[in-house]
Amino acid sequence: MKMNKWLRAFLILFILALNIGCDQVSKSIVRKDMYPNQEIDYLGRHFTLERAENTGAFLSLGDTLGGPVHFVLLVILPVVALLFGLGYILFKTNMDKYRLLAIILIIGGGVGNLYDRVMHGSVTDFMHIDFIIFQTGIFNVADMSIMAGMFIIIIDSFLKSRKEKAAVAKAK
Repeated sequence: MKMNKWLRAFLILFILALNIGCDQVSKSIVRKDMYPNQEIDYLGRHFTLERAENTGAFLSLGDTLGGPVHFVLLVILPVVALLFGLGYILFKTNMDKYRLLAIILIIGGGVGNLYDRVMHGSVTDFMHIDFIIFQTGIFNVADMSIMAGMFIIIIDSFLKSRKEKAAVAKAK
């Protein structure tokens, strides 16, 4: 059954708003209740809350860039990419629901981090996982959203590829 285009657009924007809202509420709590570099350990230091302000992008890439280069690479280009992504999911109505959800998650995470960068001058990160053989950098809810979206795209692509190969093999 084909969904009404207005209902579809509303659902996309609603999920996007929930995603951005969860990210911004969590960061607001951290900014209010934790001082910079404060650490709170859980699970024997395997999960740590640690407030960090990231002036760069992923893993602080670009944090030493100055002036217009920083602004173009960390504000203008992301705005263009996010607007393109939003337009893409709003107007491409025949998109697979898993791919659509993945792109919504990626856009929501991108908007959450971009909002921080523009409004606060840095992105507030606050979670860290360390299970000896698996360790992360410090991240936030927006980063989790982006990673979840990428994971869904990878799994969806892998499953579609296997299905296509099976169909080709069956046709022979």
